[in-house]
Amino acid sequence: MSSFDAESNFAADEEFAKLLIRQDDVNLEIAALELARDGHRSLDFTPTLGWFDDRAAELAGPIARAADEQDMLEALAGCLSGSHGLTGSAEAFQTAEGSFLPEVIASGHGIPISLSLIYIAVAQRLNLPLQGVAAPVHFLCRLDAPAGPLFLDAFSSGRVMEHDECLDWLGRLTGLAQEQLAPTLGPARPRQIIQRMLNNLKAIYIDHDNWKPALSVQQRLTLLEPASYAQRRDLALVTLKAGHPDRALGMLQSCAKTAPSDELVALKRLIDQAHSDLAQWN
Repeated sequence: MSSFDAESNFAADEEFAKLLIRQDDVNLEIAALELARDGHRSLDFTPTLGWFDDRAAELAGPIARAADEQDMLEALAGCLSGSHGLTGSAEAFQTAEGSFLPEVIASGHGIPISLSLIYIAVAQRLNLPLQGVAAPVHFLCRLDAPAGPLFLDAFSSGRVMEHDECLDWLGRLTGLAQEQLAPTLGPARPRQIIQRMLNNLKAIYIDHDNWKPALSVQQRLTLLEPASYAQRRDLALVTLKAGHPDRALGMLQSCAKTAPSDELVALKRLIDQAHSDLAQWN
């Protein structure tokens, strides 16, 4: 990683820095905004944070009058989805903007994880301990209630489900058995949430051959998992695709030393490509 000095690229990202040393006291809304700033270097966090504050003020009365946790979640959904139009859309999966909180608020459309983080940010201001759930395929929110956990699907306009209902729905969605799904419904740690956001962005950028922002995302993923061969290999590949064969060459050669045998041919081809690209510079 030293050839890119990747960690210094994110030196201003205080919440991301906490993830690198495996702290759990991470402000998720700020961490998510730090990712959005990669795409918009002059991004001011203040309007988004102010929007969260305004929604919490709007909800203070309804939450105080709610009879139970179910009513609280329905009030939250009524405000964010009903009054302010936040909901999921298939198109949001195709663009990075569907993952960036300011753009989701502006457009009203996002993917499950970005919408969930908006719900969580507003809920926290109301002392409502809503948490993220990294369920397979579909990110959710969870609120522990005396009668059992409640799950909120921010993508589906804030639909609220009890535990068994959520398991049944996820089973139909994923094709997985309930005994496979049940362990995934616990609260997700901040590191897990940010990695999931980064993997979503990585897939979008690579699908669109958008290599410059893909490189920033892959640098973050590699910093989070520096011992992962797969992350280091992908960093080398994306670095090459982003037009930096000089930096990519050493990374590729290092990966070749520990690569599985079935990847050596592909790595050799990439090393040859890096040499060829460098020759064109001379």
